[in-house]
Amino acid sequence: MNTKSYSEAYKDAGVDITAGYKSVELMKQYVARTMTKGVASGLGGFGGLFELPEGYKHPILVSGTDGVGTKLKIAFLLEKYDTVGIDCVAMCVNDVICCGAKPLFFLDYIACGKNVPEKIADIVKGVAEGCVQGDSALIGGETAEMPGFYPEDEYDLAGFSVGVVDKDKIIDNNTITEGDAVIALPSSGVHSNGFSLVRRVFDIDHMTKEEALKPVAELGGASLGETLLTPTVIYVKPVLKLLENVTVKGISHITGGGFYENIPRSIPDGFGARIRMEDVRVLPIFKLIQKTGNISTHDMFNTYNMGVGMSVVVSKDEEAKALEVLHACGVEAYHLGEIIRSKDKVVLE
Repeated sequence: MNTKSYSEAYKDAGVDITAGYKSVELMKQYVARTMTKGVASGLGGFGGLFELPEGYKHPILVSGTDGVGTKLKIAFLLEKYDTVGIDCVAMCVNDVICCGAKPLFFLDYIACGKNVPEKIADIVKGVAEGCVQGDSALIGGETAEMPGFYPEDEYDLAGFSVGVVDKDKIIDNNTITEGDAVIALPSSGVHSNGFSLVRRVFDIDHMTKEEALKPVAELGGASLGETLLTPTVIYVKPVLKLLENVTVKGISHITGGGFYENIPRSIPDGFGARIRMEDVRVLPIFKLIQKTGNISTHDMFNTYNMGVGMSVVVSKDEEAKALEVLHACGVEAYHLGEIIRSKDKVVLE
């Protein structure tokens, strides 16, 4: 009897388990880059093991999960697969740090119509790069080949992050008060939200790869496809450095829902963030989306980050120090607004 793991019948049904084995072998070199001190297991087991770091008086675990959404359609169009993994990690770890937590480890899930080992390895390469940027270990994941459910050349990607924070250091916005400063951490572009609207505005689903790669004057000569596929910024390291140097009162990750849904999540009732639109450093891609789609300014700020990927609230007295720390980390942070007494959580003027 043949004891080697191989099934001709399963392959005839559309699932090649040997392709899965090859994918794992190809991705191992990328996963190895993410190994941190707490990793207590190797790739390929039934569960990923991670030892909690020392030094926490009352450790609280913080988790976050997300995917990349229909931004994947841009990756399909451009046939470029090694950046969306960064987006997947970013969407999770950027949420986790909003509580003041340090991300510890990450797991991914890839579902595809056909397992092409080189493509899967490219996706995981991006995930690993995101983990390195987010100071997280990639300790496990799953690749599911699902013929008949996904087209052969398409896939979906999701993941989750687990971090840790001392209970008495959790950022809960309770100390925010009138006069506090709101600081913007710039985004790299659309990040990973609002792509269903992006695809409709530019008719992406009927665009060829060649058309997507044509230079666009409004984007400074960059192509629409490459601009849209720009990975989400991972803010973990600069925010952790900020937490070491100033008292951060609130953090918002600006994702789906834009300013109106995300900034309020870090502000207590009775207060609001007053932001002057002229102070928002709007990126060219958002101006192009608004112009091409004839979209209202309100809808733009209620859908996209508009160039602000994350906002933090600090006291006015510590704003200069906070900006100094962020600039030293290579983040071109700037004053975005201030906290006022208001029944509206966001006041855009």
